Amino acid sequence: MNKRVIAFLTLTVFLIHHNLLAQNLRVAAAANLQTVIEVLQKDFKQKTGIVIEPVVGSSGKLVAQISNGAPFDLFLSADMGFPETLFKNGFAVKKPEVYAAGSLIICSSQNIGFNNWERLLMTARVKKVAIANPAIAPYGKAAIELLQGKGILDDMQSKIVYGESISQVNTYITTGVVDIGFTTQALIKETGGKTKIYYQVISPSLYEPILQGMVLLKHAAGNPNAEKFYQYILGPSARKIFAEYGYRLP
Repeated sequence: MNKRVIAFLTLTVFLIHHNLLAQNLRVAAAANLQTVIEVLQKDFKQKTGIVIEPVVGSSGKLVAQISNGAPFDLFLSADMGFPETLFKNGFAVKKPEVYAAGSLIICSSQNIGFNNWERLLMTARVKKVAIANPAIAPYGKAAIELLQGKGILDDMQSKIVYGESISQVNTYITTGVVDIGFTTQALIKETGGKTKIYYQVISPSLYEPILQGMVLLKHAAGNPNAEKFYQYILGPSARKIFAEYGYRLP
Protein backbone atom coordinates (compact mmCIF):
# COMPACT_ATOMS: atom_id res chain seq x y z
CA MET A 1 0.00 0.00 0.00
CA ASN A 2 1.63 3.26 -1.11
CA LYS A 3 1.91 6.40 0.97
CA ARG A 4 -0.83 8.24 -0.92
CA VAL A 5 -3.35 5.51 -0.23
CA ILE A 6 -2.38 5.39 3.43
CA ALA A 7 -2.67 9.18 3.69
CA PHE A 8 -6.06 9.12 1.98
CA LEU A 9 -7.40 6.40 4.29
CA THR A 10 -6.06 8.20 7.35
CA LEU A 11 -7.73 11.44 6.27
CA THR A 12 -11.01 9.61 5.56
CA VAL A 13 -11.05 7.99 9.00
CA PHE A 14 -10.27 11.34 10.62
CA LEU A 15 -13.08 13.11 8.76
CA ILE A 16 -15.59 10.39 9.62
CA HIS A 17 -14.57 10.52 13.29
CA HIS A 18 -14.68 14.32 13.29
CA ASN A 19 -18.13 14.31 11.69
CA LEU A 20 -19.47 11.87 14.27
CA LEU A 21 -18.17 14.03 17.08
CA ALA A 22 -19.66 17.10 15.46
CA GLN A 23 -23.07 15.45 15.30
CA ASN A 24 -23.05 14.49 18.98
CA LEU A 25 -25.23 16.74 21.11
CA ARG A 26 -24.18 18.69 24.16
CA VAL A 27 -27.23 19.19 26.34
CA ALA A 28 -27.28 21.50 29.35
CA ALA A 29 -29.74 19.97 31.82
CA ALA A 30 -31.08 21.37 35.09
CA ALA A 31 -29.92 19.59 38.24
CA ASN A 32 -33.38 18.14 38.93
CA LEU A 33 -32.93 16.12 35.71
CA GLN A 34 -29.70 14.47 36.87
CA THR A 35 -31.06 10.93 36.70
CA VAL A 36 -33.88 11.29 34.20
CA ILE A 37 -31.56 12.78 31.56
CA GLU A 38 -29.53 9.56 31.67
CA VAL A 39 -32.68 7.54 31.01
CA LEU A 40 -33.67 9.87 28.18
CA GLN A 41 -30.14 9.68 26.80
CA LYS A 42 -30.22 5.87 26.62
CA ASP A 43 -33.71 5.76 25.14
CA PHE A 44 -32.89 8.36 22.48
CA LYS A 45 -29.66 6.60 21.51
CA GLN A 46 -31.48 3.27 21.26
CA LYS A 47 -34.06 4.82 18.94
CA THR A 48 -31.75 6.96 16.79
CA GLY A 49 -28.13 5.99 17.41
CA ILE A 50 -27.41 9.62 18.29
CA VAL A 51 -25.17 10.28 21.28
CA ILE A 52 -26.18 12.86 23.90
CA GLU A 53 -23.54 14.44 26.11
CA PRO A 54 -25.43 15.92 29.08
CA VAL A 55 -23.93 18.50 31.42
CA VAL A 56 -25.96 18.85 34.61
CA GLY A 57 -26.04 21.88 36.91
CA SER A 58 -28.27 24.52 38.43
CA SER A 59 -30.31 26.35 35.81
CA GLY A 60 -28.81 29.71 36.73
CA LYS A 61 -25.23 28.53 36.45
CA LEU A 62 -25.89 26.81 33.11
CA VAL A 63 -27.38 30.03 31.74
CA ALA A 64 -24.25 31.90 32.82
CA GLN A 65 -22.09 29.35 30.99
CA ILE A 66 -24.22 29.55 27.83
CA SER A 67 -24.13 33.35 27.94
CA ASN A 68 -20.33 33.18 28.14
CA GLY A 69 -20.08 30.98 25.04
CA ALA A 70 -20.30 27.41 26.35
CA PRO A 71 -20.94 25.16 23.29
CA PHE A 72 -24.30 23.65 24.21
CA ASP A 73 -26.89 22.66 21.61
CA LEU A 74 -29.95 22.49 23.86
CA PHE A 75 -30.87 23.72 27.30
CA LEU A 76 -33.41 21.92 29.48
CA SER A 77 -34.19 24.28 32.33
CA ALA A 78 -36.04 23.82 35.61
CA ASP A 79 -38.19 26.85 34.80
CA MET A 80 -39.27 29.08 31.91
CA GLY A 81 -37.57 32.26 33.07
CA PHE A 82 -34.01 31.20 32.30
CA PRO A 83 -34.68 29.90 28.76
CA GLU A 84 -36.79 32.98 28.02
CA THR A 85 -33.83 35.15 29.03
CA LEU A 86 -31.56 33.23 26.65
CA PHE A 87 -34.05 33.71 23.81
CA LYS A 88 -34.42 37.44 24.48
CA ASN A 89 -30.62 37.82 24.56
CA GLY A 90 -30.21 36.08 21.21
CA PHE A 91 -28.73 32.75 22.34
CA ALA A 92 -31.68 30.59 21.21
CA VAL A 93 -33.11 30.04 17.74
CA LYS A 94 -36.75 29.94 18.83
CA LYS A 95 -38.95 30.59 21.83
CA PRO A 96 -38.80 28.07 24.67
CA GLU A 97 -41.41 25.36 25.03
CA VAL A 98 -42.64 23.69 28.21
CA TYR A 99 -41.64 20.03 28.29
CA ALA A 100 -42.74 19.17 31.85
CA ALA A 101 -44.00 20.64 35.11
CA GLY A 102 -42.08 19.93 38.29
CA SER A 103 -43.55 18.58 41.50
CA LEU A 104 -42.26 19.86 44.85
CA ILE A 105 -42.09 17.53 47.85
CA ILE A 106 -41.10 17.80 51.50
CA CYS A 107 -39.12 14.74 52.55
CA SER A 108 -36.71 13.13 54.98
CA SER A 109 -34.64 10.01 55.47
CA GLN A 110 -36.40 9.75 58.85
CA ASN A 111 -39.97 8.61 59.40
CA ILE A 112 -41.02 11.77 61.21
CA GLY A 113 -44.47 12.26 59.68
CA PHE A 114 -45.67 15.10 57.48
CA ASN A 115 -49.38 15.32 58.31
CA ASN A 116 -48.79 18.76 59.83
CA TRP A 117 -45.44 19.62 58.30
CA GLU A 118 -45.79 23.36 58.92
CA ARG A 119 -45.88 22.81 62.67
CA LEU A 120 -43.20 20.11 62.44
CA LEU A 121 -40.75 22.55 60.89
CA MET A 122 -41.12 24.83 63.88
CA THR A 123 -40.35 22.15 66.49
CA ALA A 124 -36.99 21.51 68.15
CA ARG A 125 -36.95 18.08 66.53
CA VAL A 126 -36.13 19.68 63.17
CA LYS A 127 -32.76 21.43 63.26
CA LYS A 128 -31.76 21.59 59.59
CA VAL A 129 -33.90 22.04 56.47
CA ALA A 130 -32.35 21.83 53.00
CA ILE A 131 -33.50 24.16 50.22
CA ALA A 132 -31.80 24.85 46.90
CA ASN A 133 -30.47 28.38 46.38
CA PRO A 134 -33.61 30.24 45.24
CA ALA A 135 -31.58 32.70 43.15
CA ILE A 136 -30.42 30.01 40.71
CA ALA A 137 -32.61 26.95 41.43
CA PRO A 138 -36.36 27.11 40.62
CA TYR A 139 -37.25 24.38 43.12
CA GLY A 140 -35.58 26.44 45.82
CA LYS A 141 -37.57 29.47 44.71
CA ALA A 142 -40.78 27.43 44.94
CA ALA A 143 -39.88 26.22 48.45
CA ILE A 144 -39.26 29.76 49.66
CA GLU A 145 -42.54 30.91 48.13
CA LEU A 146 -44.30 28.06 49.93
CA LEU A 147 -42.82 28.93 53.32
CA GLN A 148 -43.61 32.61 52.85
CA GLY A 149 -47.18 31.74 51.98
CA LYS A 150 -47.45 29.69 55.16
CA GLY A 151 -46.06 32.62 57.16
CA ILE A 152 -43.22 30.62 58.71
CA LEU A 153 -40.18 31.57 56.63
CA ASP A 154 -38.84 34.25 58.99
CA ASP A 155 -39.19 32.01 62.05
CA MET A 156 -37.21 29.15 60.52
CA GLN A 157 -34.50 31.03 58.64
CA SER A 158 -31.84 29.80 61.08
CA LYS A 159 -32.66 26.18 60.21
CA ILE A 160 -32.30 26.54 56.44
CA VAL A 161 -29.26 24.99 54.75
CA TYR A 162 -28.97 26.21 51.18
CA GLY A 163 -27.66 23.90 48.48
CA GLU A 164 -26.12 25.28 45.31
CA SER A 165 -28.38 22.99 43.27
CA ILE A 166 -31.19 20.52 43.80
CA SER A 167 -28.58 17.75 43.43
CA GLN A 168 -26.74 19.02 46.48
CA VAL A 169 -30.02 19.24 48.39
CA ASN A 170 -30.77 15.63 47.46
CA THR A 171 -27.38 14.58 48.80
CA TYR A 172 -28.09 16.38 52.08
CA ILE A 173 -31.43 14.56 52.33
CA THR A 174 -30.32 11.04 51.43
CA THR A 175 -27.22 11.13 53.64
CA GLY A 176 -29.11 12.48 56.65
CA VAL A 177 -27.10 15.71 56.84
CA VAL A 178 -30.41 17.54 57.22
CA ASP A 179 -33.60 16.49 58.96
CA ILE A 180 -35.90 17.64 56.16
CA GLY A 181 -35.54 18.91 52.63
CA PHE A 182 -37.66 20.42 49.87
CA THR A 183 -36.88 18.92 46.49
CA THR A 184 -38.20 17.41 43.27
CA GLN A 185 -40.49 14.39 43.39
CA ALA A 186 -38.10 12.77 40.93
CA LEU A 187 -35.82 11.98 43.91
CA ILE A 188 -38.17 9.16 44.95
CA LYS A 189 -37.70 7.37 41.63
CA GLU A 190 -33.99 8.19 41.53
CA THR A 191 -33.21 6.45 44.82
CA GLY A 192 -34.77 3.25 43.48
CA GLY A 193 -35.53 2.06 46.97
CA LYS A 194 -31.83 1.95 47.91
CA THR A 195 -32.39 4.81 50.34
CA LYS A 196 -35.72 4.98 52.13
CA ILE A 197 -37.23 8.42 51.71
CA TYR A 198 -40.38 9.50 53.51
CA TYR A 199 -42.19 12.28 51.72
CA GLN A 200 -45.32 14.24 51.03
CA VAL A 201 -46.19 15.93 47.76
CA ILE A 202 -46.83 19.64 48.21
CA SER A 203 -50.07 20.82 46.64
CA PRO A 204 -49.26 22.66 43.39
CA SER A 205 -51.74 25.35 44.46
CA LEU A 206 -49.28 26.52 47.15
CA TYR A 207 -46.56 27.72 44.78
CA GLU A 208 -46.21 29.07 41.27
CA PRO A 209 -46.16 26.19 38.75
CA ILE A 210 -42.63 24.93 38.06
CA LEU A 211 -42.98 24.96 34.29
CA GLN A 212 -39.77 23.56 32.87
CA GLY A 213 -38.76 24.98 29.52
CA MET A 214 -36.43 23.92 26.73
CA VAL A 215 -34.65 25.93 24.06
CA LEU A 216 -32.68 25.04 20.96
CA LEU A 217 -29.49 27.10 21.12
CA LYS A 218 -27.70 28.83 18.28
CA HIS A 219 -24.70 26.54 18.66
CA ALA A 220 -26.95 23.78 17.25
CA ALA A 221 -27.15 25.48 13.83
CA GLY A 222 -26.26 22.98 11.12
CA ASN A 223 -26.70 19.97 13.41
CA PRO A 224 -29.94 18.18 12.41
CA ASN A 225 -29.63 15.86 15.40
CA ALA A 226 -30.38 18.76 17.73
CA GLU A 227 -33.85 19.23 16.24
CA LYS A 228 -34.41 15.47 16.47
CA PHE A 229 -33.68 15.48 20.20
CA TYR A 230 -35.81 18.60 20.65
CA GLN A 231 -38.79 16.85 19.07
CA TYR A 232 -38.04 13.65 20.99
CA ILE A 233 -38.32 15.51 24.33
CA LEU A 234 -41.77 16.72 23.32
CA GLY A 235 -42.83 13.28 22.07
CA PRO A 236 -44.59 10.30 23.72
CA SER A 237 -41.48 8.29 24.70
CA ALA A 238 -39.93 11.14 26.66
CA ARG A 239 -43.27 12.16 28.16
CA LYS A 240 -43.73 8.63 29.50
CA ILE A 241 -40.30 8.76 31.14
CA PHE A 242 -40.98 12.17 32.70
CA ALA A 243 -44.28 10.89 34.11
CA GLU A 244 -42.50 7.91 35.68
CA TYR A 245 -40.28 10.36 37.56
CA GLY A 246 -43.19 12.31 39.00
CA TYR A 247 -43.33 15.19 36.53
CA ARG A 248 -46.65 16.55 35.40
CA LEU A 249 -47.08 16.92 31.67
CA PRO A 250 -48.24 20.05 29.82
